[in-house]
Amino acid sequence: MATYDVFFYEAFDEERFLLEKFLNSQIKAGFAPETIQETGHSSPPAPVISTRTQSHIPEEWAVQLRAILSRSTGYNHLLDYQETTAFKGQLGYLPLYCNRAVAEQAMLLWMSLLRKLPLQMERFNSFSRSGLTGLENAGKTLLVVGVGNIGREVVRIGQGLDMKVLGVDLVKKFEDTDYVSINQGIKQADVIVAAMNLTKQNRGYFNYALLKQAPRGTIFVNVARGELSPIDDLYRLMKEEHLGGLALDVYEQESKLGVLLRSGECNGNDPLLKKIRELQKMPNVIFTPHNAFNSAEAVERKAEHSVKQLKHLFEMGRFLWPVPAE
Repeated sequence: MATYDVFFYEAFDEERFLLEKFLNSQIKAGFAPETIQETGHSSPPAPVISTRTQSHIPEEWAVQLRAILSRSTGYNHLLDYQETTAFKGQLGYLPLYCNRAVAEQAMLLWMSLLRKLPLQMERFNSFSRSGLTGLENAGKTLLVVGVGNIGREVVRIGQGLDMKVLGVDLVKKFEDTDYVSINQGIKQADVIVAAMNLTKQNRGYFNYALLKQAPRGTIFVNVARGELSPIDDLYRLMKEEHLGGLALDVYEQESKLGVLLRSGECNGNDPLLKKIRELQKMPNVIFTPHNAFNSAEAVERKAEHSVKQLKHLFEMGRFLWPVPAE
């Protein structure tokens, strides 16, 4: 018999505190800061589990689980699990909690690269300004690829900074967004922000051939999913000095990478990790630990929306925000 009604994996301290704040006494919840694979759980501790994006849900759990809630705006990993296992339960996600937080992180990253902030910080030690001349946002072309809930906020921020903002999306749902094709937009971009959902069709979307069409010196920022932008291709573009800057908050094989980095067992022979480490040494590269969502405001909304999802599931038998079918 399961010990809990719901078990939360990948719940860091601040998040757990807020989840407990919104949960009522009728819902018995357990928590772990680790991924499922790091806890070593051999069976689900609850009929409903909640993860973020780095947990691998064991295939044999599929017939034991009633529902899975991903505390993320992306849901491709849930669809993959549903398609490759016997899971027949409910799938839920959180589409609305962190739009502004992720968009502001994207802005933080591209502005830091435009103004050479990592190099500025390093040069403080010698108080030298040689080679530190950066660029302003006004008049630059910002290409937002994926104008959904997050991409829409990126567009608004870019417009507020007096940038020329172009959007790429299959669905053109915002009237004040200047939509173009990727082939039109990529050739004009000073800054590219990846904000699109990951699907089977767009894996590897930002590959070498596409980004090579961007003007030399273009800055590329990915706050969506790591599988959209293969590290091998980004590495090649940076070594060729075609990209002027690279900022990632998401990574290929992120679940493996996260476990390696947290454990300190950083195998220097792992090809992905090796390229990550080499890129890290470059002054025009910024890596953050899938942390774009992590504002105090968004984390509170995340906890509130997670509990709202669970209460709806327990009362109505389905999630308020179910994962859309592709």
